[in-house]
Amino acid sequence: MVVLLPPSVDLRSAWLEAHAEWGPGHHEDGFGLLETDDIRTPDGFRAFVGRLIAAESTPGARGGTYRWIAEDGEILGGIALRHENARDVDVLGHIGFGLRPSARGRGIAASALMDMLSVAKAVGMNRVLLACFVDNLASVKTIQHCGGMLDGTVMTDSGEVGRYRIVL
Repeated sequence: MVVLLPPSVDLRSAWLEAHAEWGPGHHEDGFGLLETDDIRTPDGFRAFVGRLIAAESTPGARGGTYRWIAEDGEILGGIALRHENARDVDVLGHIGFGLRPSARGRGIAASALMDMLSVAKAVGMNRVLLACFVDNLASVKTIQHCGGMLDGTVMTDSGEVGRYRIVL
């Protein structure tokens, strides 16, 4: 059974396994990973997890809720909710998610997104914005399956991004 778990240092090995499957870099959407995070050392990983946990109780521009998508002790991906007034929400959207390649195509992202929409509603949000590249058909279909309506597109240095709204 797929569940959303709060970040935990106890899941370090499983998290690093998921991270390794993506390949080098800091590109896993939903994990809240920054280039400055030192995830290779136990102390660095503890600081990374601490930052994610602290974001949940932080109001304003840095507030957010991070969850790891897990099944049978394996980390499959991550999903993040940027709270209403979070920085860069107009560009990144309120919710970002990503699955490791071996977990894709099973409906896991849609299930995680539906769960995170419930969290958004519980923290008082009445709508969310999601953004993804228009050629990322899996994410587009996931967002639309969960009620996302295209609000428009914008060109970025990395390509065309679709902006989707979901009313809660």
